[in-house]
Amino acid sequence: MSDVLAITDHRRGELRDVSYEIITAGRDLADETGGDLHLAVISGTVDEFAEKLDREGVDAIHTVDYGEEFNHGVYTQTITQLYDELAPQYVLAPNSVNGLDYAPAVANELDLPIVTDAVGLETDGDTLGVTREMFGGKVETATELEGDAVVTIRSAEWPAAEGTGDATIEAFDVEIDEDALGSTVTGFEEVGGGDVDISEADVLVSVGRGIEEEDNIPIIEELADALDATISSSRPIVDNGWLPKNRQVGQSGKVVTPDVYIAIGISGAVQHVAGMKGSDTIVAINTDPNAPIMDIADYAIHDDLFDVIPALTEEFQ
Repeated sequence: MSDVLAITDHRRGELRDVSYEIITAGRDLADETGGDLHLAVISGTVDEFAEKLDREGVDAIHTVDYGEEFNHGVYTQTITQLYDELAPQYVLAPNSVNGLDYAPAVANELDLPIVTDAVGLETDGDTLGVTREMFGGKVETATELEGDAVVTIRSAEWPAAEGTGDATIEAFDVEIDEDALGSTVTGFEEVGGGDVDISEADVLVSVGRGIEEEDNIPIIEELADALDATISSSRPIVDNGWLPKNRQVGQSGKVVTPDVYIAIGISGAVQHVAGMKGSDTIVAINTDPNAPIMDIADYAIHDDLFDVIPALTEEFQ
C-alpha cells in the first residue's frame, strides 16, 4: 500500500479548477497502489477551501494557515515536511505557474525524480508510468519512474471530482523557517494585459485567422457582448497583434475549460485543440467542413462566419 499526496492550487481567494481535477488523478493513482489520498491546502482561507475540496475519494485534508497568497518557501517547506510525516509514494502538483515554481524545489530537497506536464498516470507494481505530450501534442511519450516521485499534472486532462466526501480535515503543524524563505509576499498584481483571465470564463467566443483582418474583430465583440462572454483567440490573431497575449488559447497560450467554447474561423491545429478540448460544449463555425475543429465540435456550422455571426448576435440580443 502506497499513499498519494496531492497539492491544491488557489489564487486571490479562489480555488483553481485543477484543484478538483488533481483529486481525480490522485484517487485513481491511490486506487492502483492500494493507498490513501491526502490533500494539502496551503495558505489562504484554508478551512473554507478544505470544505469545498472534501469530495468523494479524499481520505485526509491537511491545512496550513500561513499567509494569504502563494510563497515559494512556504510551499516548499510545508510539502517537504508533509512528505516526511505522511511518507507518500507519489507527490502530485498542478502544472501551473505555482506548481512549476515549487515542485522542482521539492523534488530536489527530497532527492526524488520529477516529471512535469503529465496527461496520464498508470502504475505497475512500484513502477509509475507517466504519459506526456511533445511536439505540439503530435507525439505521446512514456516515462517510467521507480519508487517515490514528484509529478505535475496538466489541467483539464482529468475530470473534476464530484460527490460529497467524508475526509478527515486537520491542521498540519508546520515549522516554517522564516529566515530561509527568501521572499515576502506583499500583494498580487496582474501584469501585461491581465485585465481578463480566459481560463476562468464560463463562455468563450474564440476567433481565428478566418476573421481575415483586424477591422473585422468588432463583429466578434458584438457577439461576445450579446452572450455576456469573454473573447479569446488562436495564436495567429495574437501574432498579428490584433488581441493581447493573455487571450490566446492553446499549448503556447492558456488551457481553458469553459461551459461553452465557440470557435470562429479556427481550423483546429493540435496546438490549439490541446488548450480547449476540455470544454463542456464546443461550437465550431467554419467554411471548411474538413477542418479538424469540426471533428471535435459538439455543434458544427459549415458556413461563412460573416453571415453566421451577425445572425447569432441578433438572435441573442
